[in-house]
Amino acid sequence: MSKSYIQIMKQIEALKGEAEKLRKEEIDGVKARIREAIEFYDLTAADLGLGSAKGGKRKATVTPNDAASKARKPRRARKLSQAAKYRDEATGGTWVGRGKRPQWLRDALTSGKTLDSFLVK
Repeated sequence: MSKSYIQIMKQIEALKGEAEKLRKEEIDGVKARIREAIEFYDLTAADLGLGSAKGGKRKATVTPNDAASKARKPRRARKLSQAAKYRDEATGGTWVGRGKRPQWLRDALTSGKTLDSFLVK
């Protein structure tokens, strides 16, 4: 005799519950092994790339050989907050006048409007 749709759906839900229970048990085991390795090797969050060295137990020292082998990371560009120079009153879209023009502005310019008509006064 074949199973009904409802019976199969109940089996699926039961299997999902069982899978989640096994997943949680495996996660507990993984976390325990990770904690053990962290304690054994005396690792900090900074050593693992999870935080800054400020709050760690120790700071990493850089030897001359290490300094030559590690490339300097480029600085991040600062985001400058600027007041909007262009605004579309109908949609509420704004643009500061730098970078790629937003789609709402490109569409408006294509339809025949001028850039000056969107200037914020």
